[in-house]
Amino acid sequence: MTDAYKQLTSELSATIGGIRKDIPDVMKGFSAMAGAALEDGALSKKTKEMMALSIGIATHCRGCIGFHIKALIALGITREELAELLGMAVYMGGGPSLMYAAEAMQAYEEFSAS
Repeated sequence: MTDAYKQLTSELSATIGGIRKDIPDVMKGFSAMAGAALEDGALSKKTKEMMALSIGIATHCRGCIGFHIKALIALGITREELAELLGMAVYMGGGPSLMYAAEAMQAYEEFSAS
């Protein structure tokens, strides 16, 4: 197995760091929005991250898959929970989402191995 998602998220993080310097106010706003959206409330942070991953799969965002899988592993997602999440993402997004669901499983296996 490759470390494709580790490399992808690392490279994107570095690039996003540069963007933070270019447009600091926008990125502060984005970070504040993300933090507020992910706070535990009626839905747990884990549930919200699961929703974000589903949307990332359905919209074919590889970076989203990497970052949200990494966050979900830190929040204790199980392979069984991920599999059910992937089923919903495929149901909502059809065949293209199946391809990204496979990528999400690859990212899970990659980040879980470390």
